[in-house]
Amino acid sequence: MQSLKKEIQSFSRTRLRKQCTRVTSLSGKRIIETWKGSSITVVEESVPAEKMLGYVPDTSWDLQIGIIKPFLLLGSQDAAHDFSTLRKHKVSHILNVAFGVENVFPDLFVYKTVSILDQPDVNLMLHIKECSDFIQQAHSEKGVVLVHCNTGVSRAPAVVIGYLMSCDGQSFDTALSLVQSTRPASSPNPGFMEQLRLYKTQNGS
Repeated sequence: MQSLKKEIQSFSRTRLRKQCTRVTSLSGKRIIETWKGSSITVVEESVPAEKMLGYVPDTSWDLQIGIIKPFLLLGSQDAAHDFSTLRKHKVSHILNVAFGVENVFPDLFVYKTVSILDQPDVNLMLHIKECSDFIQQAHSEKGVVLVHCNTGVSRAPAVVIGYLMSCDGQSFDTALSLVQSTRPASSPNPGFMEQLRLYKTQNGS
């Protein structure tokens, strides 16, 4: 123990080896960070443009709409933010189940925001009744409701499946099949899937 203490006390930063870290930005630009002791030097690495292997962000819009029922649509926030898509499908109500996604046409559509985190341990079932009531309201008003989250892959499909099970009496397998056939990208996270599978049992049906 004493020898370790002496070794720590006698340690000098000058004995540290030079350490290099390469950082690649989203644009593909490379930065080299070089540490020597307690000082750092940052330089841009010169790489021919044709050899730059940066990330390529996906900037294309996902405007694909899943028509679950004539009054019930499923999509992403891109569809909810594209006025021509909303008008094309005669949308009157928008159910936003994303977290932190803005409702961009508040004066033109009836909105309902139910912020749900896309995490397996989130209790999805706490939100199903509130979401289903809004969908039923839109239907009773002879409107068309678009249910969306961020990408239209997990939360919104899960809510629609919950609606079909709770208000339409469909089984989990039937509801899941319908949702995935109309919007193939649909894939609720494993926690949501398990909750929906157990939904009928929990409600004594």
